[in-house]
Amino acid sequence: MYGRIANHSTMLLLALSLVPGRGNAQRVETGFLDRTVVVGNQSYPYQVFIPANYSSKSDWPVILFLHGAGERGSDGLLQTSVGLAPAIRQNPKRFPAVIVMPQAPTDSQWVGAPSDAAFAALTQTMKDFKIDPQRVYLTGLSMGGHGTWYLAYRHPELFAAVVPICGWVPEFAQFKGSVPVVPVDSGPPLPVLARRLAKTPIWIFHGEIDPAVPVNSSRDAAAALKAASADVRYTEFLGMGHNVWDATYGSDEFLKWLFAQRRTKP
Repeated sequence: MYGRIANHSTMLLLALSLVPGRGNAQRVETGFLDRTVVVGNQSYPYQVFIPANYSSKSDWPVILFLHGAGERGSDGLLQTSVGLAPAIRQNPKRFPAVIVMPQAPTDSQWVGAPSDAAFAALTQTMKDFKIDPQRVYLTGLSMGGHGTWYLAYRHPELFAAVVPICGWVPEFAQFKGSVPVVPVDSGPPLPVLARRLAKTPIWIFHGEIDPAVPVNSSRDAAAALKAASADVRYTEFLGMGHNVWDATYGSDEFLKWLFAQRRTKP
């Protein structure tokens, strides 16, 4: 009698495990996942971080992270060596979000096709996982800070918060020749940018003695946004150079602010 009951229970558990939404069907691979997206017949690698406690029963915030010039390539890994990914590895529990980390090709910037690829990676991730559309965040460092301004300007309706770290809006000598954040026929770039992003919460970070990207790039952007009565914060790390992203992503105050931001439904 007991043998028959045990066998029946085993079969029942097996049957339940095959029902969609039950047992193994609920398991989702977590950690850093390799992905690719195709834009204009070119394949672009990206990684997605999925928290260990991810569940499709609830909506998750999503962060799009744009790396700097030193992490360009095609290996799909280098973009996780600097910035947000190391902070995640140090303490994953501080980042209860799905995080998208695309990689720009060598000798490119986060403008044009690479920017389109980053946006496509974000869009695909929002389809693949249970994402809260009111909590989509954008951040990037250095060249990725410039890309953050570029992408935010083109999709002001999407992001609940924008966080450029040591980025720039107007061109300067080192990166001259890229696609401008603000189209040249739109008017003075900073006032135009400020008006377009006036309703988007923005927190700008820069180092006081940054030798790579002039600190005025962020000071001037912050001033233009404040003049437009935008929701902007500006933090300048006194005595610090280019790498202020470790301090930014390591800040609990910053993360508390970030995850509190929500877009209001139209």
